[in-house]
Amino acid sequence: MSRSCEICGKKTTTGYQIKRRGLAKRKGGVGRKITGRTKRKFKANIQVLRANINGSIRKIKVCTRCMNSGKVVKIV
Repeated sequence: MSRSCEICGKKTTTGYQIKRRGLAKRKGGVGRKITGRTKRKFKANIQVLRANINGSIRKIKVCTRCMNSGKVVKIV
């Protein structure tokens, strides 16, 4: 079971955490310099909920963006 939305396909993506030093030019410095980059993950906000899919009720993994936009009929 992967960490991805079954409606829109949103999933975990990768990126970098960037370390900087120095003072910005607009604040009177010589500019910000990058001193290091570390790999990191951006995880989608995935929730498991009971939803009405084609007339049958089943549990699915959905991102909160799809829940708030009304793409899924939530069973209360």
